[in-house]
Amino acid sequence: MGLSLATAERWVERWELQQQRYAVDREERFTVIADVVEHVTAGRTARPLVVDLGCGPGSLAARLTGRLPDAEIVAVDRDPVLLELGRTHHPDAARYVDTEIGTPGWTWALDLDRPLDAAVSTTALHYLDRDTLLRTYRQLATLLRPGGVLVNGDHLPQGDTGPAGIAAHVGQCRADRQRAFTHEDWGSWWAAVADDPELADLLVERRSREARLDSGRPAELPLSAHLKLLRQAGFGTAGPVWQYGDSYVVVAVR
Repeated sequence: MGLSLATAERWVERWELQQQRYAVDREERFTVIADVVEHVTAGRTARPLVVDLGCGPGSLAARLTGRLPDAEIVAVDRDPVLLELGRTHHPDAARYVDTEIGTPGWTWALDLDRPLDAAVSTTALHYLDRDTLLRTYRQLATLLRPGGVLVNGDHLPQGDTGPAGIAAHVGQCRADRQRAFTHEDWGSWWAAVADDPELADLLVERRSREARLDSGRPAELPLSAHLKLLRQAGFGTAGPVWQYGDSYVVVAVR
């Protein structure tokens, strides 16, 4: 039995609030990503094809659909709870795909019938180690049409190329101000979800998958390393188009 719409709506609304604690200027970041996708697809095709990497409960996919109602969006995640919330609450925003980014065969699970116009992601790629990230960037470059883009919104340290400590402090100050508007964090959201009987079976599956996942450390690469890997993977140009503290929207053009 699937989730009720009321249950999905309640948990997605709470998800949106708690995510504001972590993504600096989250709505602006979503808007910038949509600006980029709209720009690169304008006049090229009547039905842009976009993949949303690490889609969660469909937050970005729903906003992209609002801006680009004719786009075909393929939303990818490995979390069965978040995917079911997205399928139920935002059923028309995307075609949801259950697969883990970077694992063998994950691109086949997308079942694409033409080249991508854009690949988008928010706070989902930083957990990949360097080798997996490079392989994933190469795979995305292969899937994208010439002129297509990868648009990644994430927290990326500046490394040695900029005032990393100050940038991190500025972002932290903004995040602290945002936290004044929400009292729920990641841990308390999942703890509350665990008490909902409608989500019990999905949580069992989620815990089973977590137990099988590689527990290696994420790459935590600086912006400069991401740009180097993107160019190494076959993207012609890559660079940030938006920044607040150490939060970026990076665009790589195929």
